[in-house]
Amino acid sequence: MSNKTQEILGLYKSKVMPTYAPSVVIASGKGITVRDVDGRSYYDFTSGIGVHNVGHCHKKVVDAIRTQAATLTHASNLFANVPATLLADKLVEISGLGGKAFFCNSGAEANEAAIKLARKWGAANGGRYEIVTMRQGFHGRTLATLAATAQAWCQEGYDPLPVGFAYADFNDIESVKAAVGDKTVAVMLEAVQGEGGVLPATDEFMRGVRALCDEKNLLMICDEVQCGMGRTGSWFAWQGYEGVKPDLFTCAKAIADGIPMGALVSNAKLADVFTLSSHASTFGGNPVAAAAANAVISVIEDEGLLENAVKVGGLLREALQGFVDSYDKLLEVRGKGMLIGLVADCDVKPIIEALQSQGLLALSAGKNVVRFLPPLTLGEDDLEDAVDMISDALDEVFSD
Repeated sequence: MSNKTQEILGLYKSKVMPTYAPSVVIASGKGITVRDVDGRSYYDFTSGIGVHNVGHCHKKVVDAIRTQAATLTHASNLFANVPATLLADKLVEISGLGGKAFFCNSGAEANEAAIKLARKWGAANGGRYEIVTMRQGFHGRTLATLAATAQAWCQEGYDPLPVGFAYADFNDIESVKAAVGDKTVAVMLEAVQGEGGVLPATDEFMRGVRALCDEKNLLMICDEVQCGMGRTGSWFAWQGYEGVKPDLFTCAKAIADGIPMGALVSNAKLADVFTLSSHASTFGGNPVAAAAANAVISVIEDEGLLENAVKVGGLLREALQGFVDSYDKLLEVRGKGMLIGLVADCDVKPIIEALQSQGLLALSAGKNVVRFLPPLTLGEDDLEDAVDMISDALDEVFSD
């Protein structure tokens, strides 16, 4: 570790609350790579934790941010602005839900908004408020979204958590049915559990949840914070399941390519549940963030990144499957598009450290899954280089 890295990390540790433990100081990024303060380049297969779906500093996004920042940075939601209005129209269009959008600043805020909207709707429909969520799911770090996240490791120390949540087993429709009671208003889930281990929902499960919600007059809420905006090869992961449409879905992370933004999108039935002053966000629909988001959508459309996520993501999964076939400690590859998990029967921290030493940044998803989230712009040539780095890292870890 260089003196410059040590200096910055030392200052970071002395002045920033210790909720993260960084080992690299990122100075710049372009496309699929980032560079640290010492000038070393890395393939960024984290995409800023699923944020840079169109890559770092895409020219079209940068130009949109610059232009909007020089025009109008904030007006408040007492007034409309053009970029947010156009973005709402586009999100409703590409989702096909036919409803309306609400803008905020993060995935947790978007999920809070979904929870509030579901409860407001439930109050007028039998006084219902409870939401069924999935074990190993992840919905955010606020108190309500922590309560919705059925994982003890992130809830510890924050009792009492808000009430109104029941838990069911992912990909087990009978478990969901058993969790539904008289006060249940909604079922909330990720079509692909990201933090929970890169685990896709089965077709049968997604259709079963939709049918159950129809039968019991429940809302189906899809959390698309990590798996949305093209990450799995469709605009939103739920669109990969035939015959399934949620009543509400949330997105954030990749929507504005690093400018903080979140969104809740509804169908027509729920479009006017939030009424004047019933919910709000000072910075929601910020014109700079909205301009960035409009540019992101344009890039994904113009560059065929949905198709590329399927094609190149498939090639990456094939390469990883070859490593599974070669190493006893590697168990399986799972995921969709460019949300991919390499499952091991050991702690994957040494693998992630070895990848970093080779020049590739990756994430964990729990203790035994390496999570790969490359930008959707990843090409086949760069993929070959990345696979060589993965191969060398695995040789380093499993050489004994």
